[in-house]
Formats: sequence, structure tokens, C-alpha cells
Amino acid sequence: MNQHTARRGGAAWALVITSVAGFMAALDNLVVTTALPSIRKDLGGALEDLEWTVSAYTLTFAVLLMFGAALGDRFGRRRLFIVGLTVFTGASAGAALASGIDALIAARAVQGVGAAIMMPLTLTLLTAAVPVARRGVALGIFSAVTGIAIASGPLIGGSLTEHISWQWIFWLNVPIGLALLPLARLRLAESYAPNARLDIPGTLLVSGGLFGIVYALVNGQADGWTSTPILAGLIVGTVLLITFVRHGFTNKNPMLPMRLFRDRAFFGINIASLLMFLGMFGSIFLLSQFLQVVVGYSPTEAGLRMLPWTGMPLIVAPLAGYLSDRIGGRPVVTAGLVLQAVGLAWYAAILEPGVSYAAQLPALILSGIGMALYFAPAASVVMSSVRPAEQGIASGANNALREVGGALGIAVLGAVFAARGGYESGDTFTDGTVPALWIGAAAVALAALTALLIPGRSKQQGEPAGDSPAGERELTAV
Repeated sequence: MNQHTARRGGAAWALVITSVAGFMAALDNLVVTTALPSIRKDLGGALEDLEWTVSAYTLTFAVLLMFGAALGDRFGRRRLFIVGLTVFTGASAGAALASGIDALIAARAVQGVGAAIMMPLTLTLLTAAVPVARRGVALGIFSAVTGIAIASGPLIGGSLTEHISWQWIFWLNVPIGLALLPLARLRLAESYAPNARLDIPGTLLVSGGLFGIVYALVNGQADGWTSTPILAGLIVGTVLLITFVRHGFTNKNPMLPMRLFRDRAFFGINIASLLMFLGMFGSIFLLSQFLQVVVGYSPTEAGLRMLPWTGMPLIVAPLAGYLSDRIGGRPVVTAGLVLQAVGLAWYAAILEPGVSYAAQLPALILSGIGMALYFAPAASVVMSSVRPAEQGIASGANNALREVGGALGIAVLGAVFAARGGYESGDTFTDGTVPALWIGAAAVALAALTALLIPGRSKQQGEPAGDSPAGERELTAV
């Protein structure tokens, strides 16, 4: 049975605190992309170091996200939210003070740990503080703020890098985090789910497996694909992930119950999400650098020119949500993924060192519309594929798989780029980026085909398939 302490603050305070915390965590997914050329110039490092600068955050965030939520359920959601916020804020300062690329990567990994503890508890704490009648509005505002963070990430990163320094993309978090800490302590109510189970073996298996595979993909070109560390990473990582899947079937309370994937809707939307983020994140990683390294835009100019892609969901999402309500999630998600794939393919077809922005704009707009059509109904499809008591696990799994897809995307597309191109000139950079974009487009196209597994609207109206949950993780109603 869920327990909570006396209410310390109103719904408005909870909305402000959780939304700002969510903004910081979401912003750090993409804020670093337009700063990468400046980081490379200042700290040095090869392509694989730049990849780890992004992936160290997304990977730790992904593999620890569900474990962080379980820690909050077990030891106190407000308490662990404060712990996560403290770790995230301290690691942000560490990243800003980093004197070398290795120190920056380490700080980014710790940032991901803090975000993994903090981020899943934001929604739990917000839901606990807001009355049921106003919960939809509150969650809508929270989602909009997170969307703004994702949309503005490249622009904020570019502006801070150009007009102050790249360190300020991390310093920005410090005063905000320090202001939120006492507010969270004073204004958020504590709550628990005492029967929550911690799946430490599952967390270790998935962490080790994903790290081994991403390490091999990122360093394969530099170390040699047949070298002992790379082969060990691929083999050991694969074995650990297979063991993790088996653990999800056989363990009584796994962090990710694999039986959920027997449902077509759950399987379709989650695998589509992983593939979509693989293609999207890897492409943004390379294109944000292309706009600066090859075309010659400043960091701010590059961030502005990415807005038709990253900012389009803010405009199109309401229409996408309306369409999803009218015709169901599957056609909207599938159409969005198709448009995203076409946008990436268009980019790959026209990319050359002297390409004009006018030639790039249709690809950016198509990709942005596609992203918006995907994002709006995806959460609804995830939630409708499981029983109410399993929606927390389902949401956490979907978010984790998205982040895993982002880390794999940077690793896979970065490996293609390294094999075919480099930083020596605009031509060599383009030579590596074009095949990587084709791979990204293919991954998103495969995501569109996978989304077709999602049942149509008439088949989703009944109760989703699946075994009865062993226990219900309740949300606190204050």
C-alpha cells in the first residue's frame, strides 16, 4: 500500500519544481550537440571522444532510469528526487570545470546517473500533488516544457557556446539546481511504495551489456574491429543482454518484465521508438557538426537552422494528438516515422560541402513534422498496451529504450562516419556523413514497418493482453 507524508506544498509548486527539473534533464540530451566543434577545438579528442561526450549521458540515463524510479518508491520519492538533483547539479559543475575530454566524459556519465534518479520521479511527484480533476492540464504543461527543452537544446547550446563559452551549457544547470533543492525539500510531499522491489541483477546485466556494445561500436574504427577489446565488448555485451532478456522472463520481479513484449502494441511501439531514436539522434549528432565544420555557420546560426526539425513538434503536436484521437495511434505514428525517414533520405541525397540552407530546409521540415507525428500519440499507445497497474513500468521502459536508441544511434552512425570520412576537410566530412544518414533513414524506415504491428483502433478498445501483475504500484493522491 502506498504511503505519503502530510502535504507540504500546493500543486502549483509541484508543477514548477518538477517542470524545471524535467527541463534541465531533457535539455542536456541535445544541448551539447552544437557545442561539439568548440569542445573538440578546446579539449581535443577524436570522434569517439565526442561520441562519448553525448553517449555517456544518454547511456547511464537509459540503463538506470527504471532503477532510479524503484529507488524512489522504496526509500522515498522526494528524498531520492533531491539526491538525483544534487548529483545532476554537482556533475554539471564538474563538466563545466573539466580540463580534459576524459574528465568531461566522466562528468557527463555522472550527470546521467543524477538524471536517471531525478527524471522518473518528477512525474510521480507531480501526479501525487495534483488533484485528479486538474491532472491532465498539469501533465500537459509538464510535457510542453519538456518539449521546449528538446526543441531549444541545439539553439541554447549554440548561443551559450558562441557568446560566452561551451562551459556555460553546463554552468546553466548549477544555479537552477541550487534554487530547486530547498524548494523541493520544503514544498514537495514525501511518498513511498514500500513493497517496491529493486532488481539489482537486472540493472547490472543491462548496464554491462549496453556498455560493452556501445564501447565496441564507438572505438571499433580506432582500435580495429578484430582487436581483443572490441571483440570482447561485442561478445560479452551480447551475452549479457541475452541474459538480461532471460532474466526478464524468469525473475519474479524484473525491472523490465519481458512478457509485456508479447503484446503486439507494446512490442511495436517500443521497438519503433528504439529505431527512431537510433536514426534521429545519430543524424543530429553529425548534422549539427556539419553545419559548423563544413558549411561554416556559427554555433548560434547552426542551432537556429536546426529549429525546423527540433522545434516542429511544438507546432504540429496538437494536430497530431487530434488525429490520434480520431483515427487511432498506429496510422499517425507510422506516418510520422515515414516522413522522418524521407527527411533523412532527402538530406543524404542533397548533402555536399556547398549545399545551401534552402536546399536543406525541406528535409528539416519533413523530419520535424515526422517527429511531431510520432511523439504526440506514442505515449498514449504505450499506456494503452498494458494494464493500469503496469503503466509506470511501461512508461519507464519506453523512455529507457528511447535513450538506448539515442546512444546506439550515435555509436552506429559514428562508426559509419569514421569508416568513410573524417574531419580533415569538408569533402571528407561529407563523405562520412552521407552514408551515415542513409543508415539513419533505413533505421527509421524499419521503425515505420515495426509500427505496423500495433493493432488498429478497433482492436485496442478492449483490455490489453498480458498476465495479471504481481502487485500494483500506486500513485500518491494528495
